[in-house]
Amino acid sequence: MFVGLTVGVWVARYLGPEQYGLLSYAQSFVFIFSALSTLGLDSIIVRELIKDDSRRDLILGTGFYLKLVATILVLPILVVTVSFSDNDFETNLLILIIFSSTLFQSVNVIDYFCQSTVMSKYVAYANSISLFFSSIAKVIFIIYQFPLIAFAALVVFDAVVVSIGLLFFYQKRLKLSLQSWSFDFQVAKSLLKYSWPMILSGIVLTIQARIDQVMIKQMVGNTEVGYYSVAMRLIELFAFIPIILKDTLYPSIQNAKAYSVDLYTHRLLNFYRLNFILFIITAVPIYLFSEFLVVFLFGEAYRPAGILLALMAIRLFFANMGVARGAFITAENLFKFSLLTMITGTVVNITLNYFLIMKYQAIGAVIATIISFFITIYLLDYIYSKTRRNVVLQIKSIFTFYKINVRS
Repeated sequence: MFVGLTVGVWVARYLGPEQYGLLSYAQSFVFIFSALSTLGLDSIIVRELIKDDSRRDLILGTGFYLKLVATILVLPILVVTVSFSDNDFETNLLILIIFSSTLFQSVNVIDYFCQSTVMSKYVAYANSISLFFSSIAKVIFIIYQFPLIAFAALVVFDAVVVSIGLLFFYQKRLKLSLQSWSFDFQVAKSLLKYSWPMILSGIVLTIQARIDQVMIKQMVGNTEVGYYSVAMRLIELFAFIPIILKDTLYPSIQNAKAYSVDLYTHRLLNFYRLNFILFIITAVPIYLFSEFLVVFLFGEAYRPAGILLALMAIRLFFANMGVARGAFITAENLFKFSLLTMITGTVVNITLNYFLIMKYQAIGAVIATIISFFITIYLLDYIYSKTRRNVVLQIKSIFTFYKINVRS
C-alpha cells in the first residue's frame, strides 16, 4: 500500500487535477456497473464454505461460472448506457477499457476460499505482485509521458496479474485442483436464493460509495473530482484495514454463534472496539495534518483537497463501524433489512448531493455521505428491533474500547 500510494501520488502529479479527475470518474462509473456482475455472492460463498467445506469444489466452481456469466451479460448494458450518455468519446473509451478488467473478477472465488480458511496471505501475495509490476509500468509511463488511456489499460493489467497469482497459489501452494471445480444447478439456486438481497445491496452500496464522484463531475467538473479523488485515495490507504480484519475474523465470529451466545456477543463487542481504536489511531492525525499531507504529497495544485481529507477522516468512523456491522448482518442473515437500510441511505445521499454539491461543491458530497452513513448504520438499526441490540453493542464498544481483550 505504501508503494502504491507513492506511485499513485506521482501519477496524480503527472496527470494533474483535471485528467486525474477524469480517470477517477471513469473508474467510479465502471464500479457502479461492476456491482451487478458480483451477484452479491462474496460473503455468501465465504459463509457456505465455513459451514460445509466438503462442498468446496461445487461452491467455488458454481460461484466462478455465475460471476463470469453475469459479467458478460452486464457488458452490453454498459455499452448501451455510455452510448446514450453525454460523455465525450475519450471518456467513454476509458470506461469501456476499465470495465474489461471485471471479466477477470470471477477468479476472486479463490479469495473467498482463502477468507473462509483464514489463509488470506496468499491473496495478499497475489495483490503485492500485481502492485509491483503495475508500479513499475506507471513509472515508465510517466517518464515517457504516456497518455491518459495508457493508465486506464493498467487497470486491466492489474486484474490479469492478480488472477494469475490467485490461480498459481491455489494450485501450487494450497495444492488444490481447478479441474475439480464443477457447476451445480442446485448449488447455484441455493447461492442465488440467499444472494439476491446482496445483489441489490451491492448495487446500492456501490452507488452510495461512487455516486459522489459521478455527480461532482456532472455538476462541477473534472478538476473538483480530482481534488475529491486524491483525498479519497489517502483515506483508502487506511480504510482497507477494517475490511482485512473482517475477512480474517469473521469465521471466528460465525463459529462462536453456533457455540455460545455469550461468546458470540463478546467477539462482536471486541470487533467493534478494535474498529473504534483503529478510527482513533488513523483519523486524529489525518484530521490535524490534512492540508499539510495533501500539499506535501500531491503538490500545491491539490491544496483544495485538504479540507476534503479532514472531513473524510470523520467519515472513517462510519466506514469502520459499517464494515464491522457487516459481520453481524451476515451472521444473523439480515440481508433484506440491510438492503432496505442501504436503499434509504443511498436515496438520502443522492438527494443531499444534489443540493449540497451545487452550494459547497466536493465538500457538500462528503457531508452528504456522512449523514447518509449515520442514517444507514445507526438510526435505522436502532428503529428495527432485531438490530437494536447491535447498535447498543456498538455504542458500548465506543465507551469501553480500552477493555478490548481476547477470550477463547
